[in-house]
Amino acid sequence: MQTTSAIRRYLSGNCLTLFLLLFCLTFGATVAHAADPVDNTFYDKARQGWFWYEDPPAAKEQEGEPKAKHRDTISLDALSIEDLWNMHPDDFQDLLNGAQKQAVQFPTEQNVLEYLTIQDIARRKALAYTHTASYVTQKYSNLFRMNQAYPTAGPGVTARVQMQRDEIAETLNLGKADHALLFFVNPHCSYCEKQRQILAYFMEKYGWQIRTVDISKEPDAATRFNITVTPTLLLIKKGHSESIPVATGVIALSELERKLYRAIRYLGGKTGGDNFLLYDFQEDSALDPQSILNGRSQPWNPTQ
Repeated sequence: MQTTSAIRRYLSGNCLTLFLLLFCLTFGATVAHAADPVDNTFYDKARQGWFWYEDPPAAKEQEGEPKAKHRDTISLDALSIEDLWNMHPDDFQDLLNGAQKQAVQFPTEQNVLEYLTIQDIARRKALAYTHTASYVTQKYSNLFRMNQAYPTAGPGVTARVQMQRDEIAETLNLGKADHALLFFVNPHCSYCEKQRQILAYFMEKYGWQIRTVDISKEPDAATRFNITVTPTLLLIKKGHSESIPVATGVIALSELERKLYRAIRYLGGKTGGDNFLLYDFQEDSALDPQSILNGRSQPWNPTQ
């Protein structure tokens, strides 16, 4: 029995020793593995730097204060009055601006005198153009007929206004046969009632048909004509799918007549976007933009 107990104590002691040995080996391997990255980093960079003939990275140069721009000095010593008079406008403008800045920066007698001389030449050159333009427009008055199309004298203005009124009235009286106005309103629109009163005078004067459309009760009509604001007046023409707005908001009777006149002419194909404001009596005049293209010869070359 004593022998058996001794054997058990011997085996138990050896097992404990073996366990401790395995534990130490395992823990040591773990610690060594965790230390590898640090050691590797150290050894990877050990051969870098000044001692291994490697220059350190150059330090970034600090940006100094910006250098002042060099500006040429303006001088008229090499230029005559005739040179300045015949100089290209772009070059002359640069010279004028430079002389002005130089005179402001250094207001000496010489700098100011040179700048004022250049400025005086510019004034005289502009005056020469004005004289020539007046001469050309008077000599070729058949080409530049603004006074004939849009007189500024009192009697001419009176005649022009009367012609406009007569043409508007005639167009509106003829247009009521195949045109109509749609008047878009809503119950909460305070301006609609004011516009309705103005339209009552218009109907009494010209006998037009005006249909009131309440967009709260007829939303489809508002959607069809893209009406989002009231009051709105829209012109439609019999047999045409196209329509054109006449006015949005409250509009005076005289302005309504003018806008309606232009809308009728537009729907009738008599005007377009580039001559929308043209009156009928102004066609082929200086106020008609494209009349210059109607077989007209070159004014500067009569033989062409």
